This record gives sequence, structure tokens and C-alpha cells, in this order.
Amino acid sequence: MKKRSSSRGTPPVGEGDHPPTSSSSSTSAPYKPGAASAPATPTKGRRDGSDGSGSSAGARRKRKEEIAQTFVIVNERPVDDISLDFFYKPHTITLLAVSVLAVMYFAFVRNEANVDENLWAGLLCIVFFFLIVSVIAFPNGPFTRPHPAVWRILFGCSVLYLLTLQFLMFQNYPTIRSIFYWIDPKLKNFHIDMEKEYGVNCSDISWDRVKGHLDVFAWGHFLGWAFKAILIRHMGILWAISVMWEITEITFAHLLPNFIECWWDALILDVIICNGLGIWMGLKICQILEMREYKWASIKDISTTTGKIKRAMLQFTPESWSAIRWLDPKSTAMRFAAVIQLVIFWQVTELNTFFLKHIFEMPPDHFIVIGRLIFIGLFVAPSVRQYYVYVTDTRCKRVGTQCWVYGAIMVSEAILCIKNGKELFERTQAINIVLWLTIQVLISVAFVYLAVWWQQRQLKKVSSTPTKSKGGNSAAHSSSPSKGKLSPQKEKKLK
Repeated sequence: MKKRSSSRGTPPVGEGDHPPTSSSSSTSAPYKPGAASAPATPTKGRRDGSDGSGSSAGARRKRKEEIAQTFVIVNERPVDDISLDFFYKPHTITLLAVSVLAVMYFAFVRNEANVDENLWAGLLCIVFFFLIVSVIAFPNGPFTRPHPAVWRILFGCSVLYLLTLQFLMFQNYPTIRSIFYWIDPKLKNFHIDMEKEYGVNCSDISWDRVKGHLDVFAWGHFLGWAFKAILIRHMGILWAISVMWEITEITFAHLLPNFIECWWDALILDVIICNGLGIWMGLKICQILEMREYKWASIKDISTTTGKIKRAMLQFTPESWSAIRWLDPKSTAMRFAAVIQLVIFWQVTELNTFFLKHIFEMPPDHFIVIGRLIFIGLFVAPSVRQYYVYVTDTRCKRVGTQCWVYGAIMVSEAILCIKNGKELFERTQAINIVLWLTIQVLISVAFVYLAVWWQQRQLKKVSSTPTKSKGGNSAAHSSSPSKGKLSPQKEKKLK
């Protein structure tokens, strides 16, 4: 008999890759995997009432239950259909005993002669126990694959990073630099070359020069945009971020010289090739995953060894997948503003990456820079999901925990850059910043408005298409009760 876990001691095993967007609104219905696990998602701005008045105690109770269930699904999603109970039962006493014994062993047998090694060992022990507490106490967020414990550890890492940023905010610049030198002494020999020229000889367009720009960073650029497309899943928003980032580079080029690029590098290589192909590939992957049929068999029910190995590997894939609709023809002003806010926050996150490595002087391929990019990408995945549910589902009254922590990280990084880059920001041209903010808002509004307009246009186009009746007359002139209804094929096409 398959079971479903409670949220704490046993993390979920079904990747609820998507928030509640569909299914019956009945609270008595059984729990369903994926997006269908919550009651039907009302559009933002619509009133929910079981009976017109909405004042009955039963309706209020039902509403509260739906609100509570929606937040649980997005903040601490339970696991559906547990077949291997061992991996989802709480083992807190065993975990405590193993952790204490391991720490005791290393505390007594290691050599304590080196002070630096002692400090490293102490810090690693703090991180180790903090992540153990994360597995026991923290929420896993909206995802459950490959195992909720993975997402709880990731949430613990995001909290640790936030606490580190808070600590660094109260240190002066030399102290922070000395901390980085202690982590990696090689950084003492690295300095930003402010005299290096970028974007020169732009009229010289040769194959060798273009090929020289298609390096490992170009591939990283392409894969990064594919990952963004998988997270956001909306072409209009993605292209808004892409175009606005090139404007951001032009605006801050007087502060960050590596933002200076030739027109063909910025327009063709970046926007069209790296960004465009990355967006296309990411959305194509989403389309394939959305069309896939998700039926999961228990590993116990698989008889062959090959089948068991394949099922174990599939545990690292999404448990379900559903379409995302950031905007629809009936979007409210608040939902419109929330999407614009997402686009602007994404620009701030990208800017933090470049300012941090420039102000604290680190090479682009340094392990701290690469590690931060990887962790930020992992933090963003559940954060975007929780933000999406908060924006689009009227029953979600508060933002998810991971999204809240990521918002604090983004602001803390920006504050750290401004505080320690005073000399850099003294050269800031105020008019550029004002223009940048203005253009950011205008382009965001334009792209979001166009996305809504396009969906309205498609809806009217499909709705106005006449359907032939048996007698050869169009549905527009028929008094049939099915007048105005869309065929399943047209509804699928519209989606």
C-alpha cells in the first residue's frame, strides 16, 4: 500500500515541479501529484465564494483550509505515493548519534598544531551541524525530487549565505579582503586591470575575431539563458530581460569596463545567438516535458535490474510538469506590476554578480564566483516557483520562505556592493542611473503589455472562428446550445 508522507520527518518524493494551477476545488478530493495537487487556482482579483453571499461559516472554513493547503504545497510540499518507506521515515535519533560520534572522532584525532586548519575545521563543523538542522527543521519548498532533504539542505545553504552577507556588511573593506585572502592566498596577486580596453576596432569583423568570442563564457551564456527559460517559461518576459540586460550593460559601462562591447558582439552574438538560442532551447525542453505523460511505478513493482536502475535515475527528473501563465487577458494591475517587478529584480541579481567580483577583485573563473553562480541558480528555482504562486493564486496570502530568503540575499548583496564600492560609485553618472531606471520600467511595461495584448488577440481570433454544423451553416448563425464554445483542439492551441 503506497503512502503519502507528512511534511516533516519524511520529505516528498514526487517532484511537484509546478504550483497549484488546476484540478477540482473540492477539498475532499484525494491529493494529486504535480500542479493538480491543490484546488483549482482562482485568477487574481476574482472573488471566491461558495454561495453568492460568502458569509456562511462553512464557506469561510473551506476558504481557510484552501489557503492553508496552498501555502503548504508551495512551502513544504508533501510526497505522494511513497513506496520505499525507509527513505521517508524520520531517523532523527540515528542522525544525532552518527553526527555526534563523527564530530567526536575528528575532534580528538586530528592534529591541532595549525591555527588556520583549526579555524577551517571549526567553521566546517558549524556548517555541518547547521545543514543537519536544516534537514530536520527547514521546509523543502515546492519541490520533492530527488528527495526533499536535498531542497532542505539547499535552503539551509541559502540561509548560511544570507548570514554571511550580514556579517560582511559590518566589516570594512580591508577586513573583507583579508578574509578572502585567507580563503585563497592567490587572490593577493590578482587585480582588476582598469587600463584594459574593451570594444575596440569594432569595424574589424573577421571570422577569427568572432570565433575568439565564442569561448567557454559564451557557452556559459547560452546554458544560463536556457536555464532561465526553464525557470520562467514565458517568451515575452525572457526577451524583456534579454533586451534590458544589454541596456543595463551600456548604462553601467562607465563603471565596469568589461561591459563595453562592439555592436555586433552585443546585438548578434549576445542577444540573437546566445540569448535567443538559449531561450529557444529552454522553452523547447519545457514543451517536451509538458507533453510527456507522468505515470510513476514503484521500484518494488519493477522486476528487472535494468528497470530498477532506470527508475532510480528517473528520480532525478520532475515528478510532473504543467504550463505556466504569468499573464492572461484578465490580469489585474497588481499582477501586471508583480511581473514587472520580477524583471527588474532579475536585472539587480545579474548586476550583483559583476559588481561583487569587480569590487572585491576576483577573476571570472575563480571558485568563489563560480560557486556563487551555481548556488544562486539553485536558490532561484524554488524562489521563482513560490513567487509565481504568490502572484497568480488568490489563495496564497504570503510568499514562500525560500523566496523571502532570496529577496533578502539580493538586497544584501546590493548593499554590500554599494558600501564597499564608494570610490567606484562616486564616478556614477546620475543621469545614466535615472535613465536606466526609466527605461527599465518602460520596457518592462511594454513587453508585459504586448504579452497580454497578444493573448487577448489570440483568444478573440479563436473565439471568432466559425465552426461548421451538419447542415453546412456556421455556428455563428446557429441557435445550438454549444454556440461560442471552443473545441478541445482550439483550446489546446490557445494554451
